Amino acid sequence: MRHVLSAVADEAATKSGFLKRRRKLDGASFVQALVFGWMADPDATAEERAQVGASRGVPISAYGLDKRCDERGAECLRRVLAAAVGQVVIVASSPAAVEILERFSGVYLYDGSVVRLPEALRDAWPGLGGNKPGAGAAALKIGVRLDLLGGELYGPVLGSGREHDHALALGASELPEGALRLADLGFFDLELFRLSGERGGYWLSRLKGGTVVHDTATGARLDLLACLRKLPRDGLLDRPVLLGAQAQLPGRLLAVRVPQAVADERRRRMREDARKRQRAVSAAQLALTGWTILVSNAPPELLGVEEALVLMRARWQVERLFDLWKRHGRLDKSRSKKPWRILCELYAKLLGLLVQHWVLVSGSFWAGPYRSLVKAARTVRQRALALADALDDPARLSEVLEVIAGCLAVGCRVAKRRKEPGTAQQLLALTGGGKEDAVA
Repeated sequence: MRHVLSAVADEAATKSGFLKRRRKLDGASFVQALVFGWMADPDATAEERAQVGASRGVPISAYGLDKRCDERGAECLRRVLAAAVGQVVIVASSPAAVEILERFSGVYLYDGSVVRLPEALRDAWPGLGGNKPGAGAAALKIGVRLDLLGGELYGPVLGSGREHDHALALGASELPEGALRLADLGFFDLELFRLSGERGGYWLSRLKGGTVVHDTATGARLDLLACLRKLPRDGLLDRPVLLGAQAQLPGRLLAVRVPQAVADERRRRMREDARKRQRAVSAAQLALTGWTILVSNAPPELLGVEEALVLMRARWQVERLFDLWKRHGRLDKSRSKKPWRILCELYAKLLGLLVQHWVLVSGSFWAGPYRSLVKAARTVRQRALALADALDDPARLSEVLEVIAGCLAVGCRVAKRRKEPGTAQQLLALTGGGKEDAVA
């Protein structure tokens, strides 16, 4: 944190053209004022951010600080963010204390989210246009990779709003041997699955519509709907298959019938999405919504069907991370109407949210399964200014981090629920250790 927000920030200020001569506001002071100001209060005013600058020894007016939030200021912050992404904070052990996760060297969740930007920024970050999610003349796509086992976060990686999720540079080829890759359909890629398997990794995903499935024994194309309809109402499907018309990737096809209410809601959403995209939806597509269908290369002894179905729900944890960033970190909100000032705010808030995650991981927040990201983020925000004040004093900074860690240990847990058990309860219920805590 000290290295990125000080030395790296000063270097970025020079390379971006933000700092051309000696000024009282150097790169480190500029970045720290914005990062810690918005970290402490995502709706902080210019005066409040200037006060953070003053606490860092740089008495600059609110007007002067905001005036530096121009194109060069945005480039300075972008460079610091890019450098910060490479500083991945990990823990020495796997503290999640969930047996099914500990079967793997890591359980990596992937996701992307879009933030709309003012139209004036369309050359820097072009969007999709139209009425689709994330549409607009300018938009920024943010991708992350989160290890559910130890809390390691890679990202936020930035791309234009029109960029496909799987095109984001999230280091999919860097996963350790024995790791499980868990992602939704935006990251479905048979070639990537193949490479992962060759490196000793595992993958689990929903089956993407239109993917050709072949019977392993005969090589014949499998009539998926007919196969599923043969299942008993409470039956589970687990059979070896070959995926892809050309790839012929070996894997397992896993499926279970869903309740009628769930199927009806899926069909409603499918029809609504087809209407917005002005596309037709087939009867077969609608029929397939009656099942949850997964594919994986993990062997049955490592990951059973019921275990895979529960574990797949855990992918929502990374979506909750984005929800935390947007709802509580106000990532997609700004007081300003000035395009470059808005982009500076977005970069600075992303830096603050990344620092926040570093503090959570280093503070042993990931120890134990019952953790609340919302409560923990609030705890870190309340002490953001203390972090800023201690940044230049390693001993004092260590003390602040120890205080935060103590607070995280006692006050940032989720309650166990008898109705609609949370992810931790469902995962623990898969093995003997947590059955007393979970209600199926």
